[in-house]
Amino acid sequence: MSHLTTHVLDATTGTPAVNVVVSLARHLPGGAVEGVAQGFTDTDGRLALGPDALEPGMYAITFGTGAWFEGRGIRSFYPLVTVTFTVSDTDRHLHVPLLLSPFAYSTYRGS
Repeated sequence: MSHLTTHVLDATTGTPAVNVVVSLARHLPGGAVEGVAQGFTDTDGRLALGPDALEPGMYAITFGTGAWFEGRGIRSFYPLVTVTFTVSDTDRHLHVPLLLSPFAYSTYRGS
């Protein structure tokens, strides 16, 4: 089963990004987008999101980075970070981590 998790780290402090809003959407044939799940990162910056199994297809995970920085009194450039990815192997766990700073971010396919 494809199960999705994320881990958000504040690269400027080297600490977990706690209470970042994260949403998951599925892109449907024809261009429509369907919301799948939403939640907030925990005290370790982690979140399991969505159903236990993601069907094959294209998805987007969006992090509310601007609001998170604003809540800390920090000006940032990216109000949202959206990572679009494809689920093809439904037997593999999916992990999409985010390293975050006010003016840059990076992500990769984790394990």
